[in-house]
Amino acid sequence: MTNKLVPFFLIGASLVAGCDSQQPPTTAPIAPKVDKADAVASVNGIYISRTALQELESDIAERTQGQSFPKDKLIEELVQRELLVQEALQKQLDKSPEFIQKMEVVRKSLLSQAALQNFLKSNPVTDEEIKAEYEKNVGGENNMEYKARHILVKTEDEAKKIIEQLDKGAKFDDLAKKSSTGPSGPEGGDLGWFAPSQMVTPFSEAVIALEDGKYTTEPVETQFGWHVILREDSRQQPIPPLEEVKEQILPYLQRQKVQTMMENLRAGAQVEILIPIEEPKTPELGETATPETEAVPAEEEKPATDQAASEEPAESQEAPAAQ
Repeated sequence: MTNKLVPFFLIGASLVAGCDSQQPPTTAPIAPKVDKADAVASVNGIYISRTALQELESDIAERTQGQSFPKDKLIEELVQRELLVQEALQKQLDKSPEFIQKMEVVRKSLLSQAALQNFLKSNPVTDEEIKAEYEKNVGGENNMEYKARHILVKTEDEAKKIIEQLDKGAKFDDLAKKSSTGPSGPEGGDLGWFAPSQMVTPFSEAVIALEDGKYTTEPVETQFGWHVILREDSRQQPIPPLEEVKEQILPYLQRQKVQTMMENLRAGAQVEILIPIEEPKTPELGETATPETEAVPAEEEKPATDQAASEEPAESQEAPAAQ
């Protein structure tokens, strides 16, 4: 094996990854004894296990998105770590207050992870729960998409005047080309196909409330201005089979279970906050987010189902923002 040194892949990023090695006789053992038959290397009589090598391979593959390294380099990495461990123990660095404090942080982190893993193992998400979540949230309004046009103006009075013109028989696309202040104006206000979740709440709610071929009889206000909206068409998106979305539903339900567990633990505990905490200025529950907290998408980035999507420039000022 080459003795050329290799970078420490994980030292500095983790205090607990790496060697599953024996400790020198001067300290109490903190890991199972490794037999020579199960070892990949020996450092001053201390064996490094095959398990340690496998864990390092898996860890590096995960951190580097599947990249692999030669085994001799990985073994050398483990040897270097063991040398450092033995050096630290010889100098009794494990007895310093700083080390003990850091180890306590690591211990609590591992214990909290173990508690969560144990809870999820004891309370697994069932197939029935996944099916119920699938039937509840896949389909209905969540599965609808709409084709619409809109006219964006700066004031409510301007929007009302446009509605009056529509009531008298004016064509929506003509008024959009003439009056809309946004980039879709020259295209007659065409927004293409979109899902309600792609738009800010006032805009999507107005579209959902309309019938196909109808326009809003009252102006709709968003942070971009005042809208007059025409819903041209609607359709139901294909419903993906349960097996396709099962892996997406599972972690969501696991988070729900963990959240419930934490709420129960908190409710049964005596918790006292001992320092003053400044409350961040955030919208109240159920309150519409302010424009500053909403990400603004490109209005003309239409779904792939719209043939003209790839030919149109992105709009950044007019379109309702993605929530």
